[in-house]
Amino acid sequence: MIFWPILAGLIPSFLLVGLGGLVRRRLSENAWTGLDKLNFEILFPALLFTAAASRPMDVSRVVVIGPAVWAILTLGLVAGYAARRFGPERFLDFAGAWQTAWRFNTAMGFVAVAAVSRADAAMMAVVAGMAVPVANIFAVTVLSRGGNLGLWATVQKVALNPFLLASVGGVIVGLSSLSVPVLILAPLQLLAQAAIPIALISVGATMDWRALARLTPFSGILAGVKLLLLPAATLAGCLMLGADPAITSILTMFAALPTASAAHVLAAGFGADRMLSATVVAQITLLSALTLPLWIVAIEALV
Repeated sequence: MIFWPILAGLIPSFLLVGLGGLVRRRLSENAWTGLDKLNFEILFPALLFTAAASRPMDVSRVVVIGPAVWAILTLGLVAGYAARRFGPERFLDFAGAWQTAWRFNTAMGFVAVAAVSRADAAMMAVVAGMAVPVANIFAVTVLSRGGNLGLWATVQKVALNPFLLASVGGVIVGLSSLSVPVLILAPLQLLAQAAIPIALISVGATMDWRALARLTPFSGILAGVKLLLLPAATLAGCLMLGADPAITSILTMFAALPTASAAHVLAAGFGADRMLSATVVAQITLLSALTLPLWIVAIEALV
């Protein structure tokens, strides 16, 4: 019974990725680049803001969950660098794929949490609200440095990144319990609904389908860090520290999530090789159809 909610949540994503592969030649390269730009500047920022702002956050949970989530992301950042020696020569192209080792699929998180008995959507909202800004700070920073920007230019690029601004804004609204006026929230929600489908179709259109069935040492390390190392370290750490079962469940499930479907959008926005990042995103997403249900089984059995 645990497997089906997860697989049911992943199958529509797989179908949209496949649709992108089928229609890739129906649009020009400039058209696909324009779609990525639309997602980067407008649609995904709307999704990130509404995901955090529309769910009130419990401050007591934020204090406990926040540092733990940041530790998980930092482990992904550090461990994922092990793939550098196997990656592309240009650091910017490597950085575009490197981010898949710590970024996460927020939408899949809200699907997966329904299969975890000791956690709920409210806890997932706290996790996402704490994780999204830091994950994007890491990603924007490495991509900015990969573009050979100076320190001040990197700081500006990070501070003005649409993903970061939307995430921080949403967390502030969620913590303050302020209500966004319906006239503002309603159009943002409409934009947010388009973000994930367009990103998945674009992934299918831009990735190297021939490489999809074979993991290279480069993509294998990134997938192993994201899908095996992070959840294993999180579960072991929580059990050794005697963490609350609900906290242990939500953190392990979060660590086991596939990478963000929009990772290639951010990579393309900085001029990195979007085909490489899109292919790694697709590989990790496909592998997560096997690993995520198994981690949830482990959570239910051990926690």
